[in-house]
Amino acid sequence: MKILFLSHYFPPEVNAPATRTFEHCRQWVRQGHQVTVIAAAPNHPRGRVFPGYKNSLYSEEFHEGIRLIRVWTYITPNEGFVKRTLGYVSFMLSCIIASLFVGKHNLVISTTPQFFNGLAGYFVSHLQRCKWVLEVRDLWPESIVAVGAISNPKIIRFLESIESFCYRKADQIIAVTKSFKKHIAERGACPEKIDVIYNGVDLKLFEQDALCHKSSIAKELAIDSYAPNHFIAAYVGTHGMAHKLDTILEAAEILRNHPNIRFLMAGDGSERQRLQAIKMERQLDNIIMLDQLPKHQMPKLWQLVDASLVLLKRCDLFKTVIPSKIFESMAMSKPIVLGVEGEVAEIIEQSRSGICIEPENAVQLAKAVLDLHDNTNPEFGQNGLEFVTREFDRQELALQFLCILERVNSNSGTPFSGTSTFPSTKARSI
Repeated sequence: MKILFLSHYFPPEVNAPATRTFEHCRQWVRQGHQVTVIAAAPNHPRGRVFPGYKNSLYSEEFHEGIRLIRVWTYITPNEGFVKRTLGYVSFMLSCIIASLFVGKHNLVISTTPQFFNGLAGYFVSHLQRCKWVLEVRDLWPESIVAVGAISNPKIIRFLESIESFCYRKADQIIAVTKSFKKHIAERGACPEKIDVIYNGVDLKLFEQDALCHKSSIAKELAIDSYAPNHFIAAYVGTHGMAHKLDTILEAAEILRNHPNIRFLMAGDGSERQRLQAIKMERQLDNIIMLDQLPKHQMPKLWQLVDASLVLLKRCDLFKTVIPSKIFESMAMSKPIVLGVEGEVAEIIEQSRSGICIEPENAVQLAKAVLDLHDNTNPEFGQNGLEFVTREFDRQELALQFLCILERVNSNSGTPFSGTSTFPSTKARSI
């Protein structure tokens, strides 16, 4: 097949959408398919183009067999709803125009976030005269309403009408959680055309290097305050409005008299500067803050960590999400402290890979970290590794996704299972 994939994000960006898109497309290329990705110049999360790249009208390169087209986008820091929307709409329009020059394809896939990138698939599929597969990685506009980014009822209703339009018009929908599938069906999509392909992890990337010592890793990452006896509880990822990372600062304040415990916050985002200012103001020397690291350094960072913190703000919408960082934590055998309710909590409890706490509860977070510090039993980490290897290997999930694409392309009436549930059997080989 010739597959055209529309994704606002792509490596060297290291957020979850970029990683998922790249790892799926790479696997499809390995299976003999031709994959073209249209993406923006890398700029997430700061809204500045990465060194070595230009925000040009149209450029072409190849990335591990994937044909990558980068198109012009209005790029801006994360500074308000209007500017962000202009960026999203500009990328949608650039995708539509670029699709006229990339050749004919059998399928077009568009993914969210962001919202307008998903909508671009509708127009591109008509221009390409092919089937449209919509991948829903985030519920828009619900997610931006939940963090307070928009509140105008008319704008919300307008965006919800576009959301429902996309769900009705897509030939196939791929959701990343069972809760998303339920929501999408309630918004007008036929349940039979919705499948679930969970996020996962590239197990080979996150294989641990037994010869790599923690002290040498800390030196390489320029963590001057690290000591070999430190217990490191780390949040790794976007520092955004949805994550309520003030909870970590409050927990660090509670545990400031425990000299062997350190909190590490690695990443970037709209909240990072504010959190840094609070850290300095409160003199929280037990918090280490690192900039966003490239993907190839993530396994080394995880080797330095003793416990993984996965947090979101308290919100009913976030009960439907499964943060992809839990799979990296499991792959590195790290116990998880989860401050998210809902479907992801079921995974942590079923896998017996960590401790679940209430969202935004700093007291419970501090207690969980202290409990893990006092108990060196590796059971949580080993349980997580076994579970993610069995159920969330990205290579196997990519093959499940490919099965669905082949079915859509052949227009077969034979339905898929409707979900790649866990526990699940391995996907067939292609």
